[in-house]
Amino acid sequence: MTPALEIIGLSKTFGEKVAVDHVDLAVPQGSFYGLVGQNGAGKTTTLSMAVGLLRPDGGSARIFGADVWSDPSGAKSLVGVLPDGMAMPERLTGREVLTYLGLLRGLSKEIVAERAEELLSVLELDEAEKTLVIEYSTGMRKKIGLAIALLHAPRLLVLDEPFEAVDPVSAATIKTILRGFVAGGGSIVLSSHVMALVEQLCDHVGVIDKGRVAAAGTLEQVRGGRSLEDTFVGLVGSADTGTKELSWLSR
Repeated sequence: MTPALEIIGLSKTFGEKVAVDHVDLAVPQGSFYGLVGQNGAGKTTTLSMAVGLLRPDGGSARIFGADVWSDPSGAKSLVGVLPDGMAMPERLTGREVLTYLGLLRGLSKEIVAERAEELLSVLELDEAEKTLVIEYSTGMRKKIGLAIALLHAPRLLVLDEPFEAVDPVSAATIKTILRGFVAGGGSIVLSSHVMALVEQLCDHVGVIDKGRVAAAGTLEQVRGGRSLEDTFVGLVGSADTGTKELSWLSR
């Protein structure tokens, strides 16, 4: 079966720093795939290249077989993206943003209006009907970003830290939506450095360390009978993983 997302030898260098070093990953169709790594490990850069937001120095990426760079329209019609630090029209309300971007996607006015209404209600953004996006909290921006990603009914979602700064009640709602998306045949790639969250949601995991894949496979294969956090620390932690203390705080 064609992978939902296939990353082949992606590489990216910024100056003298190698951010992504020939990454290969395959996300099976119907999977909830967690991409984990320390801050600065290369997760965001990898995903940005994989969905066409950042041109790689080498390698390629395919979404359901459509090449992201040689067939951008075909590939991008299949994916919804919530990037890190997403830029959006900020002098519009949430409904206006969804309407504007939905029409740009080629959706009819009726479909855009119907989906926008449902998304705003489910994500509890309808209470901020007259609030401009520039006045949104960080959590609200995450939710409107997810709404934008879902608006055109994609087959694949690529979400970069979707739960960052989201309150527990909203997080529970988002988890329900994402689980329903996968149960309905969709595929998700979610990046995070919160191991407990990935264990709770994901069935496949890829570990990125210093721009390379340290491990990849099903959740059980990667963690090998341990917690994902213990496995992760063993893979990417320093040689000295003992307790470190600040001398002036010792009593």
